[in-house]
Amino acid sequence: MTKEIVLSNARIVLEDEIVDGSLLIRDGKINDISKGNSANGEDFEGDYLIPGLVELHTDHLEGHYSPRPGLRWHKTAAIQAHDAQIVTSGITTVFDCLRMGADEDGGFEHGEMREMADAIQKAEREGRLRAEHLIHLRCEVSADNVLEHFADFENDPYVRLVSLMDHAPGQRQFQTMDQYVFYYQKKRGLSDEEFARFIEKRLNESARNSTPHRNAIAEVCKARGITVASHDDATLAHVDEAMENGVRLAEFPTSFDAAKASHTHGMSVLMGAPNVVRGKSHSGNIAARDLAERGVLDVLSSDYVPLSLLYAPFILADELETISLPKAIAMVTATPARTVSLNDRGRIETGLRADLVRVFRDEGVPVTRSVWREGRRVA
Repeated sequence: MTKEIVLSNARIVLEDEIVDGSLLIRDGKINDISKGNSANGEDFEGDYLIPGLVELHTDHLEGHYSPRPGLRWHKTAAIQAHDAQIVTSGITTVFDCLRMGADEDGGFEHGEMREMADAIQKAEREGRLRAEHLIHLRCEVSADNVLEHFADFENDPYVRLVSLMDHAPGQRQFQTMDQYVFYYQKKRGLSDEEFARFIEKRLNESARNSTPHRNAIAEVCKARGITVASHDDATLAHVDEAMENGVRLAEFPTSFDAAKASHTHGMSVLMGAPNVVRGKSHSGNIAARDLAERGVLDVLSSDYVPLSLLYAPFILADELETISLPKAIAMVTATPARTVSLNDRGRIETGLRADLVRVFRDEGVPVTRSVWREGRRVA
């Protein structure tokens, strides 16, 4: 039986323009886009209609699963809480980040992330989830056991994105020691002597493991058709390394030179939407707005605040003459979808999935009024 939904009197945000009009959904797909209003259907009263947001990098699930140090919440309950906040932020496709590689100094135990992935997939089968959940494996290539953790996801079709990370001190995200001291000494309560041993251990692990682990994981991803992301690239040498590893997504570059080189070589440059909202990086690196203004920002990620993914594009469109609202919305819809080869979504175009969001925004923080995933109302 054919199911139709009409959405009328909307400001429809297409990839290159905004049109006042109506949209017809038929059997879960966008069937028609018309200028002018329809007498039928849901009256948007001039609200925006945008594509469902595509989130490539969020650690938000971890906060629900481990809300206090050492505490683990019920996995399904954590997933449902995460999903509810994701969808009401306008996100209809989310890549849940799962950490690969850990040691006695922190992180999750071997097998714990595999159990979380199984819980996500079970929740989907049981109809508990409103957004579509895929998996992003964040691989700490310096860790001794990262390949062991990564092997737990062999042939898992939900894995569509893998990032190659190295958080050793003195490079990438932690080019200066100030932030490293805050993250790893003060937060963990280490003495100066303990911290010195910790640094030496991390540097030795990085020197021993990073290159062989990075290359091994990249080769597996190439064979399986998984999108590869670099992480915290700071130098042109890092960008060259990313190119050799077949990277398509440059996550959180820490310098303009690295961001520009990545963008020039055809990688999608990703920065945090919270960075845009705050106007600066929480770790003291380059501001996302600066990259946007200079034309080398392609994708935004909510990172640790889901609603920031909806808010940040409006800020960019308000404050930067070179960024229109359609261009800003594409940073959280069309471009991330294309980067991970999800070509059936991310744009309001006939024939594509009806992943859609009704947004009210006069000024300040936008309000999500309704969300559809494949034509089904989910919020």
